[in-house]
Amino acid sequence: MTVEVRVPQLPESVSDATLVAWHKKPGDAVSRDENLADLETDKVVLEVPAPAAGVIMELKVETGTTVTSGSLLAVIAEGEAAAAAAPATPAGAPPAGDVEGEEGAAKLSPAARRLVEENRLDAGRIAGSGRDGRITKGDVVQHLSAKPEAPAPARAAAEAKPAPVAVAGRTEQRVPMTRLRTRIAQRLVEAQATQALLTTFNEVDMYALNELRGRYKDAFEKKHGVRLGFMSFFVKACVEALRRFPVVNASVEGSDIVYHEYFDVGVAVSTDRGLVVPILRDADAMGFADIEKAVTGYAQRAREGTITLEELTGGTFSITNGGVFGSLMSTPIVNAPQSAILGMHKVQQRPMVVDGQVVVRPMMYLALTYDHRIIDGREAVQFLVAVKDAIEDPARLLLQV
Repeated sequence: MTVEVRVPQLPESVSDATLVAWHKKPGDAVSRDENLADLETDKVVLEVPAPAAGVIMELKVETGTTVTSGSLLAVIAEGEAAAAAAPATPAGAPPAGDVEGEEGAAKLSPAARRLVEENRLDAGRIAGSGRDGRITKGDVVQHLSAKPEAPAPARAAAEAKPAPVAVAGRTEQRVPMTRLRTRIAQRLVEAQATQALLTTFNEVDMYALNELRGRYKDAFEKKHGVRLGFMSFFVKACVEALRRFPVVNASVEGSDIVYHEYFDVGVAVSTDRGLVVPILRDADAMGFADIEKAVTGYAQRAREGTITLEELTGGTFSITNGGVFGSLMSTPIVNAPQSAILGMHKVQQRPMVVDGQVVVRPMMYLALTYDHRIIDGREAVQFLVAVKDAIEDPARLLLQV
């Protein structure tokens, strides 16, 4: 008996997906619920589980094909006995799985795997710079630029990608945008075209927060199993500021202003595929440890490509931290339809005047980009000052003053 493998029902906001990688080929045995392929959407990478145990008889779709919900992807012959009758891989079938082997595939990020397969590369020859030797998209691009490889002999000449051409010592490598990068570009352009964006700045003295973290970070990590970082304090500070200035937590729908009476805070996470913003639901009800665990978990799963669409949907306010990359100051773009975003930056020792004396303090610039259609400058500045006051005197977060 044969079983069809079809594209799972895509989320309501997603119309189609791109098949970026096969993990099996015809003749391979599979177990029920084993991941057969990766589908890349505008926001996340989805897995295609095997509906039954058996043997892959045929792959109906090649890597790089755009598919929709219910599209036929493959055919499985149920039961182990079908293995003897399984055909060899046809010449025109997608060879996914023989490019880098199971061990190599496990060390490839989804974006890197797609580039490896598109360019017919041997992943074993690519040095991984990610965690535990994981190969990132940047590693593949660097490998292509440094030493282009010819397409595999089995690949038809018409499908082969031309190697970079050297001109006067210069090379170029053309790489198509991923669906996520394309969607990010669209959203950023839309935000700037539809909102009246303005950015206000302030600076915050991190001395008190550093002292507090220094006293309790070991005990915190021992009790909760997660590091005490800056993000939990900034999330809590923003929630308190949003309570005082609810318009910053609002959004525009047509000619209406929608005031959200809940606090779903998005925290931007950088991945090989691009920037994603997982949501901390009801951040006001979360403890510091809950926030740190959630952010750490989201970041790891986003980089592995296993974060879900539901975890990226919604949000009433966002925070982005360019400081982890060394940014001293920036003007973040609002994550529409939200109306504001807080930008954190690098902590830098600077001379400051404190009580009439010049002292060296760990300072951070803060930026609040906001939709000036509904948020006035006065409210934006006061919001940012409220965040600054809470960070400079963390006791305010406990007392909610």
